[in-house]
Amino acid sequence: MARADPARRRVGEFWFWGLLTEEEATDLRNRGRVRAWRRGEVVFQEHDRSSWVLVLLSGRVKISTTTAGGGEAVLAVRSPGALVGELSAIDGEPRSATVTALEDVTALVVLRPAFEEYLKAHGRVAFLLMRLVVNRLRDADRKRMEFGASDTAGRVAARLVELAERFGEPGPDGVAIAMPISQDELAGWAGASREAVTKALGQLRAQGWISTSRLKVVVRDLAALRSRATR
Repeated sequence: MARADPARRRVGEFWFWGLLTEEEATDLRNRGRVRAWRRGEVVFQEHDRSSWVLVLLSGRVKISTTTAGGGEAVLAVRSPGALVGELSAIDGEPRSATVTALEDVTALVVLRPAFEEYLKAHGRVAFLLMRLVVNRLRDADRKRMEFGASDTAGRVAARLVELAERFGEPGPDGVAIAMPISQDELAGWAGASREAVTKALGQLRAQGWISTSRLKVVVRDLAALRSRATR
């Protein structure tokens, strides 16, 4: 495994690149090309026709969809090593969500025919992809249950726990969530209004569990926040 490549250092249930062998990764690189997007740029739009997938090499993206009322619902945040756009590449249907760069992003872009040939040549990777899709479906089911059972403060706490566990940087004051996410984006992810999320953040601050500043949250008591998320 290429230790010099930061996109392959961290592996989790939503990571793809770090699960590949050196041979598999090299073959995939040879079938694609690297592209870059600036922070705030749309990588692809909901309902667009699909012709490629990408593997994030640096930077993070948010995946969102438009609600019936015209608002934004954030479905997920993906980090370096993640595979994005795989569902449309598999079934050929239009994009089911919009992907936007939260930071400056670079990614390996692989056209759909080349990706299909790659999966045919690497049966083990096809199995990894199936497991990845199943994990994401389970996560989506868990969030749907959470939305029905939790109040706004509980859902906000759950999202902050997820962000802290995936993107947190431990420091003297707690775990800093090292990514630029606005209260509007957090509201879209928690399935609540911005006003309700602002109130929930105030409640969590009053408990001493978090501190906030512009585009920054520090989790001071992760255990308490996790307990609030599951209440």
